[in-house]
Amino acid sequence: MLRTVITAAVGLTLAAGCAPDSEAPVRVSVLARSSNGQYVPTQVELTTIEDIVGLKGSVGDLQGGARIVIDANDPALQNATVDTLEDVLLKKTGHDVKASYISQKDPTTGQDVLWPADFHSWNMVTSYYNLERANEYFRTVANVKVASFEPTPRLYYFPEFIQAQSSKEPARDNAIFYPVLQSFLVLPFDQIQRAPLPLNAAVMAHEYSHLVFNRLAYATQSLPVSLSTWSAESPSPGANVLKSFDEGLADYHAYGATCRSPSGCDPRFLASSFDGGPFSAVTDARDLSNGNRCMSALLYNRLYGLDVGSFSGEGSEYQVGTLLATALYQAGRSSGQEAQLQRAIVSAYYDTDPSNPGIYQLSQLVLGNQSLFTLAVPASAIISHITDLELRKAVCNEFMDHLQIPRADLIGDNLCPPSTAGGTTCPNIFQ
Repeated sequence: MLRTVITAAVGLTLAAGCAPDSEAPVRVSVLARSSNGQYVPTQVELTTIEDIVGLKGSVGDLQGGARIVIDANDPALQNATVDTLEDVLLKKTGHDVKASYISQKDPTTGQDVLWPADFHSWNMVTSYYNLERANEYFRTVANVKVASFEPTPRLYYFPEFIQAQSSKEPARDNAIFYPVLQSFLVLPFDQIQRAPLPLNAAVMAHEYSHLVFNRLAYATQSLPVSLSTWSAESPSPGANVLKSFDEGLADYHAYGATCRSPSGCDPRFLASSFDGGPFSAVTDARDLSNGNRCMSALLYNRLYGLDVGSFSGEGSEYQVGTLLATALYQAGRSSGQEAQLQRAIVSAYYDTDPSNPGIYQLSQLVLGNQSLFTLAVPASAIISHITDLELRKAVCNEFMDHLQIPRADLIGDNLCPPSTAGGTTCPNIFQ
């Protein structure tokens, strides 16, 4: 569908070309979701761009032509160190992209607007714009300091990304934050044609949330010590909890970012990409507005009883993550304080205050015994960073209900008030 839109848009805007001006702000046309939910050419301002042709700026640096291979049997990988890992994985480092534009004056404003002149230019400039929107959400709503976004991440555009143990063929139909390279990957798309993932601003916000979680909750470690240490053990409950929180919080922030868009808050933010296609079931599975989801005894036992590979292999981290995101969605909506909740969540990632430690600090305290890093630990970090008592109580109720976190684990100083009773939606799996 969007290929047709792109072709039509270029055909309607043919005009004499000129050398584009890269000095921000730059007015450019991208494919964005309108107030009626359709993806249409939309004039926007890029405020962080430094090179509009090479698509480089303070929020991202697009690179094309890269080849990334993850092969457990690669001798170079087996002997790699943290410092050499990037060189081992990047079989081809790629090159600067080169977007093409046609300049046209807007008849309403008289301003020059750059229209992408081909499919990849539309896709790349929209990808950059969506990174910019995600960055703006985390700076303004979540109050993340600018220094936390440094160094500027790369975005590998349409790389060959091969995970040899899964397939010898390059992966497709995905957008990824890959912490080992501290980079985003926008893969070629095949089956997802309705709204390819890099064009879906909420999907890019989800991936950008992983960047923020890595920079704060993992202290910008390409190979987080907590995950590396705990994943080497079986079972891996601490690693499973961390990965679940990373995924669930990414979904919740993706939802939060939609609230700043023309189409408004969208708890089904995957629908515009997945509905009507081979992955349409994903939309329902990750719909935050479904308040009837509950932790089952089976999922609970998987969380605490499996090694990280088995847990992730079945997609369990997404199931637990969706329960977390649903709980936060319900608490934020019921209290009418979603922005305050989103800010409190991010402030809980990293906090050196010994009386109110962040998730990173809490993980380091129990590094030698991951069984102590239960769901209640990162949940308590979030709760303790919520200053409003009614919002705190709402979050406590939802955590006890949907995630089945025992009440006794969350009641205490600066945590859930004694009047917290939990919700009534989910059956108690411990009875």
